[in-house]
Amino acid sequence: MNDALVNIRAIAKRELVSYFSSPVAYVFLVIFLLMTGFFTFMAGGFFERGEASLISFFVWHPWLYLFLVPAAGMRLWSEERRLGTMELLLTMPIAPWHAIVGKFIASWLFLGLALVLTFPVWITVNYLGTPDNGVIVGGYFGSFLMAGAYLAITSMTSAMTRNQVISFIVSVVICLFLILAGWPPVTSLLDSLQWSVLRDVAASMSVMTHFDGFQKGVAELRSLVYFGVVISFCLFTTGVILRTHRVS
Repeated sequence: MNDALVNIRAIAKRELVSYFSSPVAYVFLVIFLLMTGFFTFMAGGFFERGEASLISFFVWHPWLYLFLVPAAGMRLWSEERRLGTMELLLTMPIAPWHAIVGKFIASWLFLGLALVLTFPVWITVNYLGTPDNGVIVGGYFGSFLMAGAYLAITSMTSAMTRNQVISFIVSVVICLFLILAGWPPVTSLLDSLQWSVLRDVAASMSVMTHFDGFQKGVAELRSLVYFGVVISFCLFTTGVILRTHRVS
């Protein structure tokens, strides 16, 4: 077990350093912060709401992550395949799942850093009023889990191809489906067609349904299980795909 932790830590450190060895990481962080600021204060009507909350901040996260997370994670395995280093990585004296978990954790921490850097928004709402900080913490936690789910999906698509653009497009399509399945206009349409069973099934598969509770400061067990299952399934599928490439 200790060897596994050491290997995962080494892979995660290697991956995290590779992010900041190029200007891509800094460009990503700047774009993420600018977009969250714009959608919170301009498009989200932060000041027009007249309430001390970050609803206008969190409500945009599923849509922001739709493009930003695949952009950050599309290189996870595609780059290794393109450079021909994936075979070298998988033939090292470590289990393949060590590399999968290590690279995923590094990328997730990078996304977590981007989320932490939005702290001025939190400070602003506390300066202007007296918000329920417990609800805000719940929103941040749910946002972090949602980013992890998107990232796990991107890891899976990245393992499928050496072309980063293809990985990006496929992961965006999958994540978009997980958003639209529980998007109110879609569920309302299914209700109007009297497809209540299909509506319930679609909503249960959507990140919108499970993220909504976190925005209200409620961490429901079913939502925690949902994000855990999505992440675990996608990382397991990543392992299956890599094993197939390794055998072939």
